Amino acid sequence: MRVLVTGAAGFLGSHLCDRLIALGHSVVGMDNVITGNRANLRHLEGHPAFTLIEHDVSRPISVDGPLGAVLHFASPASPVDYLQLPIQTLKVGALGTHNALGVAKAKGARFLLASTSEVYGDPQVHPQPESYWGHVNPIGPRGVYDEAKRFGEALTMAYHRSHGLDTRIVRIFNTYGPRMRPHDGRVVSNFIVQALHGEPLTIYGEGSQTRSFCYVDDLIGGIILAFERAGSDPVNLGNPGEFTVRALADVVLRLTESRSPIIFRPLPVDDPKQRRPDISRAQRVLGWEPAVPLEEGLRRTIAYFRELGA
Repeated sequence: MRVLVTGAAGFLGSHLCDRLIALGHSVVGMDNVITGNRANLRHLEGHPAFTLIEHDVSRPISVDGPLGAVLHFASPASPVDYLQLPIQTLKVGALGTHNALGVAKAKGARFLLASTSEVYGDPQVHPQPESYWGHVNPIGPRGVYDEAKRFGEALTMAYHRSHGLDTRIVRIFNTYGPRMRPHDGRVVSNFIVQALHGEPLTIYGEGSQTRSFCYVDDLIGGIILAFERAGSDPVNLGNPGEFTVRALADVVLRLTESRSPIIFRPLPVDDPKQRRPDISRAQRVLGWEPAVPLEEGLRRTIAYFRELGA
């Protein structure tokens, strides 16, 4: 089918374009390249199954010809980005999702929203099932991303209920792998780049906060299965393996053979203390679970950053 992917030049969007094309689909990518990177799509330039439209989805979207699917991945997605671009983040979550849903409705296309584990905020339930409503500070600095995604989910469900639109919602937990930006503020890329440069690894807080890290190939496989098999209810996609930030730092230091010291800084406002997905719905409905162990995924990611010269 012919598929529109918003946020196509981003970390996840570009990998998604690759997988869709490999499956035989034709992809129209859309990105305003504010946080995306054209280099992520350079290998697709001239590919007969790929077209890139440079456009801000917060403005009305127009795509000529038929579409079988709209996969909405456009949004700043790292703390560095959404703290620097708070209004743009809210606009893409609200106006951008509205415009993408409008295109899907007009074309009779299936719609998939890339949501986030951030809808759970600093969770009081652990691990987090899809039935948990979350614990989000709407007026905190992180709230611009959390609430943008929560609103996007509500709008997607409203289109499903009011217009009968065929919709999917995936809640994506921490993901890492090649094409992450070296200085995007995410913990995996931060640690790897710091270690490769011999700089101190910066841990915020005591490093006892936990995260669950899913390798990008596993995540993209889950997204494809969700698009094909899921219903309208949200589904968590992530790796249920849980690691402290301090443990992650130790693994990165070992794999990079770096002698970088570790330094500690104050914990940012509203930073979640723990994060781990309950993926029982994905296992039951999609037949999916991640397969790449953390150390193997980190080796691949470290090799990418070495080659990048980051």
